[in-house]
This record gives sequence, C-alpha cells and structure tokens, in this order.
Amino acid sequence: MKPTARPSLPALIAAWTAPVLVLGGFALLSGIPIAMVLIATLRDARLRALRWWSGALVAAYAVPVAFWQLGPSDAPSLTKYMNPAVTTILVATGVAVALAFHVQRRRTAARATAG
Repeated sequence: MKPTARPSLPALIAAWTAPVLVLGGFALLSGIPIAMVLIATLRDARLRALRWWSGALVAAYAVPVAFWQLGPSDAPSLTKYMNPAVTTILVATGVAVALAFHVQRRRTAARATAG
C-alpha cells in the first residue's frame, strides 16, 4: 500500500479551530492551532502543496500580533485590537486553509481508490 499525503485528523481539526477561535473572541489563543497546522505541513514532505496555505495563515496571524505587541496600542487583547477587516481576513484565510486540507484529503482518497 502506497503512503498517502492525507493531512492528519489533528491538523485538519486545528485548521478549522483557528477561525472559530478568532470569531469566538479568542484571537490570541488561535495561535496554537495555527502553529499546529504549520508544523504539520512542514514535518510531512508529502504535504508540500499545503505549505503555501499554512504560510498564508501564519502571515495573516503574525501581522496583527506584531502590530499589537510592537505598536503603541493600549488594547487589552488581540481580539479588541483587530478591526473587523483584519478579523475577516484572518477568518477567511483560516477557512481557506481548512478547505485546502479537505481538498487534499479528497484527492488522496480518490487516488487511493483508483490506484
């Protein structure tokens, strides 16, 4: 049996958890599942196609965190610091990454049954 490039279930769950946490008001905690997604795609060479997606998610998260920490902000949390446009971008990127993981899983499942 050939190894498949299916993303692991924990990585898939982490990909969906990140936008849910941002929408729920826990934007800073969403860094944990974002890091899990990045680590999962970097550790497995077979998931090379998902690296750009996870990199986009990390960038969409790192920019507001950096501005919040390094700028002259008096916001008590990352969620309160981000304006609605930044929140929308971060959530949309998270959903796009999660959907990319699903597409990858379906493609590899189709290849496994065909081959």
